[in-house]
Amino acid sequence: MLVGLDIRDILIIDHAEILFTNGLNVLTGETGAGKSILLDSLGFVLGWRGKTEIVRPGADFGEVSVWFELKDDHPVRKILDDNNVPWEGELLIRRVINVDGRKTAWINGRRAPRDLLIRISTLLVEIHGQHDDKGLLDQRSHIRLLDMFAGNSTQRERVKEAWKKLKKAKKEYQDEQKKLSDFDAEESFIQHSLDELKCLDPKVGEEQKLDTKRRMMQSAEKIKDDVLKAQSAVGSSGAESLILDAMRWIETASGKSDGPFEEALASLSRASTELGEAVRIIESLVELLDFDGYELEVLEERLFEIRGLARKHKIAPDQLPQFKAELADKIEEFSFGAEKLSSLENQIKECDSEYNVAASKLNESRRIAGDKLDKLVAAELPFLKMEDAHFETNIRPAPSSADGCDEVSFLVSTNKGTAKGPIGKIASGGELSRFLLALKVCLTRDYSSVTMIFDEIDRGIGGATADAVGRRLVRLSQNAQILTVTHSPQVAALGDAHFQVSKSTNSISTITEVTTLHGDTRIEEIARMISGDKITAAAINAAATLVAGR
Repeated sequence: MLVGLDIRDILIIDHAEILFTNGLNVLTGETGAGKSILLDSLGFVLGWRGKTEIVRPGADFGEVSVWFELKDDHPVRKILDDNNVPWEGELLIRRVINVDGRKTAWINGRRAPRDLLIRISTLLVEIHGQHDDKGLLDQRSHIRLLDMFAGNSTQRERVKEAWKKLKKAKKEYQDEQKKLSDFDAEESFIQHSLDELKCLDPKVGEEQKLDTKRRMMQSAEKIKDDVLKAQSAVGSSGAESLILDAMRWIETASGKSDGPFEEALASLSRASTELGEAVRIIESLVELLDFDGYELEVLEERLFEIRGLARKHKIAPDQLPQFKAELADKIEEFSFGAEKLSSLENQIKECDSEYNVAASKLNESRRIAGDKLDKLVAAELPFLKMEDAHFETNIRPAPSSADGCDEVSFLVSTNKGTAKGPIGKIASGGELSRFLLALKVCLTRDYSSVTMIFDEIDRGIGGATADAVGRRLVRLSQNAQILTVTHSPQVAALGDAHFQVSKSTNSISTITEVTTLHGDTRIEEIARMISGDKITAAAINAAATLVAGR
């Protein structure tokens, strides 16, 4: 539950601390006293959007703190754990705003971004009022509220998962169709390109080798004579013959004397080996340069074909073999395209069947819950002095979605014989407040973890009707903590805790204060609500009677 709210230097509040209780908490005060500032301050600390210039004049910054007592299994606990926020049974949120508008927030002493505040606050507090356009008056929320009432969380999840699978299967089918369509449009080009590559059969590195050989062949006439001279110089009639002669002469000399001839012979042997390798290389050059013009034409033709295909497909020559393999894979893949489409069609049928079964079960559960809710609201309306009003949970077919195949809306009529219409358009201010309260009483069975705030929901009603509204708030507070801002003495008298919001003015500033009322002070405040500024003895007696009658 909401334990306390501490406000410092916000608008006309210097410092205010409110300690709430379980059950029904009522806030009263003159119009303009600052009750709305309390709610704005609560919205600020919880991250809700509101005014930006809220720092009290003369202060450097304003701050609001709020703290809650929560059970260990409260859903907020998991969010805190996921965000490494410490938890010790109490949740403390503090938010500061500087004069320049910069805001900083902490959750249990840990810095926290605004989106984390929002995620947490939606699980902690709900605000409802006569002009509530985000809750019961927003038709888009009706399907969710009905499912909460019906306990449809598991079935909703099944429908959602089935919808995701169906969408995925349809997307895969559409993608495959597009791929086949694109392939059909360029099939002849792909096949022709593959045939060209198969016929040419280029190899990695081949273009570079052909280019090198071509350059050599083009310059062969200029260098062939020099290579032949080199071959003659090192061949059997040149250096090679001289080295062999030198080796024989050294060997002959070594037989005639004991001199150190081994080193000379070893050196000549190495020279002979290296010279032999040089002779082999030069002979290969001679063979390379020994070609006719036709051979050069053949080489150039293949080189130009490789380069031409590379330009055609806008890739490097060495990428042609890989490109050929990719084209072959693509043609093989699309040869099974029709078979794959058929398989995906069957998959769509299976997913569609699964979705329809889940959506049908959810629809059945919603209709049962809708009938039950209608009866509960019908039983509640007479207690709120709306005996002739009617409520209906309208469920109509809707396009398939993650929410199923239903459109849910709450319809009402306020008088006998009048047509039903959307709750936000048919009911007047006072009627609307009571419809909202009746719905909340019926819908709020498992809201023990949420603090609900009703901002002047009893506006526009009085007397017995106001008393009925108050007693319904009391009933609602048996399952959830309730805060209500009220101008109705009947409602105020039923509170488990009563807070008075007052405003005082001096020559320097205007200050709003919050006082917890007990005993006589509470009787006096309720008497003021009955009689106005002049509190009469009759009003005191009436106030005492109201409090005694709770």
